[in-house]
Amino acid sequence: MRLIPLLPVLFFFFLPSFAADSKPLLPCTIYQPTTNAYYDISPIAVQPLVDHKKAHKDDRTESWHARGYDIGTNFTLNFCAPVIETIEEAVGIKEDLLKNISAFYEWKGKKYSIGQTSTELVFRGRELSLNYTNGSPCDSPSTHDRRELKHNDDEDDDDDDDDDKKKGDKKKDEDDRKSHKGKSGKDHDDDNIRRKSTLISLACDQNLPLGKAHISFIGTSPDQCTYFFRAKTMAACGGVKEPPTGLGAGGVFFVMYTFTYDLGSNLQTNPKL
Repeated sequence: MRLIPLLPVLFFFFLPSFAADSKPLLPCTIYQPTTNAYYDISPIAVQPLVDHKKAHKDDRTESWHARGYDIGTNFTLNFCAPVIETIEEAVGIKEDLLKNISAFYEWKGKKYSIGQTSTELVFRGRELSLNYTNGSPCDSPSTHDRRELKHNDDEDDDDDDDDDKKKGDKKKDEDDRKSHKGKSGKDHDDDNIRRKSTLISLACDQNLPLGKAHISFIGTSPDQCTYFFRAKTMAACGGVKEPPTGLGAGGVFFVMYTFTYDLGSNLQTNPKL
């Protein structure tokens, strides 16, 4: 029996798997490095309303929420997309970046961003996670301590030299700020500001419908700079991706049936094959 005609067919069947490895991933998707299972979190990404109407019957009309319990505030967040609520102002966030906020909370009448939009999923071992960064500035205890220390040192100075020293320090601070300003007129120190971030752990829950999620606030770092959440959803269960050629199960069956039928016909007409 000649096997050469079989090679092109085998190549046809394995071509989709080769293409899947080389094809760039869509936003909010990832392959598990060990099992190669395909994960797509986009089903729980809340889409903005079109003309104040839902595109589909089961679509949400607001972003996801998580209760903060003991910290005295609640959180609003979205997955791989900005929140759909309108944010006109957030502490420490430029106006052109307000539309990219994916998580925030309110405190004493002000909104604080805890991360800009990201569509990059990450696997750490078997744990699937999503990370938002570049939120509102973090409170800096170290900076506060330095200011307190400087204030105490000033009080120890002689009374006679106190006024002259304050004037000299003020002028020196102004000169330092001018010397550190770049062409944009902003301090270089702005690039070193620590900003709030969000880490969401995504866990499989097969009891929830595909487009649903249950989100829990886990906690925050001691300096309230990083916020941790856990989201349970069926979208985090993983699965097998459709072949990139668009050939579904029915198409695969048809190709196999056609190949088997043609091979049988050839064997009947040419027994020497």
